[in-house]
Amino acid sequence: MTRPVRSPTVGQVDARQAGEDRSDTVAHHPGAGTPAGGRGDRSPGGRRSGGTAARHAGLPLAMREAVDRFARHQTSVAGRSTHTVRAYVADVVSLLDHAVRMGHTTPSELDLSVLRSWLARLRSSGAARTSLARRAAAARTFSTWAHRAGLLATDVAAGLASPRPHRPLPGVLRTDQAAALVEAAGRPDDDPVLLRDRAVLELLYASGVRVSELCGLDLRDVDRGRRVLRVLGKGARERAVPYGAPADRALDDWLRRGRPRLAGPDSGEALLLGARGGRLHPTVVRRLVARYARAAGVPTISPHGLRHSAATHLLAGGADLRSVQELLGHSSLASTQIYTHVSTERLRAAYRQAHPRA
Repeated sequence: MTRPVRSPTVGQVDARQAGEDRSDTVAHHPGAGTPAGGRGDRSPGGRRSGGTAARHAGLPLAMREAVDRFARHQTSVAGRSTHTVRAYVADVVSLLDHAVRMGHTTPSELDLSVLRSWLARLRSSGAARTSLARRAAAARTFSTWAHRAGLLATDVAAGLASPRPHRPLPGVLRTDQAAALVEAAGRPDDDPVLLRDRAVLELLYASGVRVSELCGLDLRDVDRGRRVLRVLGKGARERAVPYGAPADRALDDWLRRGRPRLAGPDSGEALLLGARGGRLHPTVVRRLVARYARAAGVPTISPHGLRHSAATHLLAGGADLRSVQELLGHSSLASTQIYTHVSTERLRAAYRQAHPRA
């Protein structure tokens, strides 16, 4: 089933981002402490989204129109998610703002030297290798589109090199730690927020879905009979993700005794709701995962860390790499192979500890 896609302008993207960064009343589980304080939403480069809007407004007309056309293309034609479009727009606006500072006024004046000096300035200001690699990728995407759209005579970024991002081994929980985290929400009887929290923790660990994918689920995306989620992932790719019996029990409790008490005019078909009845926001999920990790006495973890943990435990339990790739929604097997490195490191550690001639 294809879901409708809207084409945001830069202003709409920023307004949506600002509107989403709202607080959610989170119930306090005994011993859980207080939720972490909120921070203003930032674009992937660490800049506040308002900065992107201000820089966009300060660009010459031809450049502003090019950015808006690029954003619409990425949403409507390329099928990128709102988050991805927001990241691309922030990086392209940064690039064009740099070009203006160099005396250029139209996209047609971009060349490889402008792109290289932009990356060099970012590098000198302390940008990480991963950030530089992502920005270079955004510049290449924009350059390819602008060439095809007739705004550039050539694809000027085709020869743009970028540093290979360092990919550290992800931190993961042990199986007993993951179980303790999921159990930290207890067995709530009548508190709808606690019922939701339990369902969130169970589904994150059971399915390994991204936090944005979890929050984007609708009621119709859950097949209770087969215990399968229909997930819309990166690039608008759909996949079926199974989940286990404990998650199904938590989901049943939430749907029968929790969701009806939080549902309101703004709930729509959203599976998971915030305390005010709207769709649950990823920021709230990140806070509650961190809070329950503290309550459980396990290492600090994020929803993405639970995703890492689920993948690592699947491989350690004998799942094949291709199946884990499909479960996680990775387009490339190379993205999944990092989890084999985690398992290998643990195997080496066990070997060093146990073998007499290690």
